[in-house]
Amino acid sequence: MPQADQISSAPPRPAQLSPVPLSELARQLGVDAPASEAAATGITHDSRAVLPGDVYAALSGARFHGADFATQAASLGAVAVLTDPSGTERAAATGLPVLTVPDPRARMGALAASIYGAPGDGLLQIGITGTSGKTTTSYLVEGGLRRAAEKDGGVTGLIGTVESRIGDERLKSERTTPEATDLQALFAVMRERGVTSVAMEVSSHALVLGRVDGCVFDIAVFTNLSPEHLDFHPDMEDYFQAKRQLFTKARSRAGVVNLDDEYGFRLITESEVPVTTFSAEGHPDADWRAADVEVGPLGSTFTVHGPDGLTVQAAAPLPGPFNVANALAAIAALVAAGIDPQTAADGVAAVPGVPGRLERVDAGQDYLAVVDYAHKPDAVESVLYAIRKVTDGRVHAVLGCGGDRDPHKRNAMGAALARLCDTAVLTSDNPRTEDPLAILATMLAGAAEVPAYERGTVLVEEDRAAAIASVVAHAEPGDAVLVLGKGHELGQDIAGVVRPFDDKLVLREAIERTRTAGAPTSRTDDQIS
Repeated sequence: MPQADQISSAPPRPAQLSPVPLSELARQLGVDAPASEAAATGITHDSRAVLPGDVYAALSGARFHGADFATQAASLGAVAVLTDPSGTERAAATGLPVLTVPDPRARMGALAASIYGAPGDGLLQIGITGTSGKTTTSYLVEGGLRRAAEKDGGVTGLIGTVESRIGDERLKSERTTPEATDLQALFAVMRERGVTSVAMEVSSHALVLGRVDGCVFDIAVFTNLSPEHLDFHPDMEDYFQAKRQLFTKARSRAGVVNLDDEYGFRLITESEVPVTTFSAEGHPDADWRAADVEVGPLGSTFTVHGPDGLTVQAAAPLPGPFNVANALAAIAALVAAGIDPQTAADGVAAVPGVPGRLERVDAGQDYLAVVDYAHKPDAVESVLYAIRKVTDGRVHAVLGCGGDRDPHKRNAMGAALARLCDTAVLTSDNPRTEDPLAILATMLAGAAEVPAYERGTVLVEEDRAAAIASVVAHAEPGDAVLVLGKGHELGQDIAGVVRPFDDKLVLREAIERTRTAGAPTSRTDDQIS
């Protein structure tokens, strides 16, 4: 399967290093200073990524303890090991100084910030959290930051699920929010390259696991909350409390919160920092409101009403009402950060698109073809409703559910696709170690719960490429084809093996094959089954 050009880079490290004595790090940790006079110039939690002068953080994992790899770290030039009591003996066997604390993960972020000279202190940091919209909102925020930076020659940064960016340089992302050691190193590189502001996605995992320790965001943004990651969080309350951490004084200075979301409404009263509210639905109590919304196939225009009678003309550069909310969130956050409202709105409107988020694929076909990352019930429904609003014809969609992840959403996702599509093709996403057919059986059971008169044609095709070809074969002029679930991803994880797979390329090739073959211009409903 062909694969798009990948953005790639090992986690970057700053070039300008100022050694920090181990004795100083020990003092910060509150442990006895080692006899060694060595100094640290970096820190990592990955034994394979150790560079000479690093502190190696040996953490306890689900299957292994990082101390098991301390010898490898020592051979690569580590100057000390940070670990817990259970790892101390193995770490000490390397002959390296050992800094032992009860919970090294909880200390790692602050230690990394110290080693790299508090690199985030000089950055305007806007952190975005929520279930849906984090990636899109971060791109929109970065667009506003970029427009503001153009006036003084500044450089902007972006950190998130799809990629990280330092100015125009693109770096591969391994997870939504980097581990604390990589994040602080990335901040240090940004500082070296003149970055003055950064937009960043902040996941619930990042907050719980301390990946943003050492950061205090100038603005924290809350988009929404719906069931997700319930394989990591025991329930929605735990999920909400994880998100709420971003709105504590230890994590941020001010908040921007979606008043239209029930959890956002609750967060307003529970936030420890001052909160500004926004409402894409035009709630009169919101500080920032959207009005006169005009939804189109490529995006939406709307009027922003702000505090003190302020009015700004704005646009969401992606279709769908939920992207009006994302654009409004970005504008409110940018203004809260001190950026002129019209500059903020213009920067948001100028964003050319977001990879894998309602991303159009145009191969000369006479119907709309879109790839989107929607991989939870609410997101699937929102995307399908958005496309329905701008499509005169029928809607044909492909969707799968990831394996080794929250199984409770699979039934609902199958039902949503069946109910809202004329042709719903259930397929594999990233089955990982699970049986793909078992996942599909659960999705199909959900589809079967939709009354026959309310659902479209439902097909099951385990092979994702064949599923995509199937919906393309059904498309007629004026229809819409959606490939959902994987978005920007460039691989498919099946039985522990990641194979190259890019939904955009596969969709484009299917369209081109159909056009080359001279697909019929029309067909009867009886033929579509």
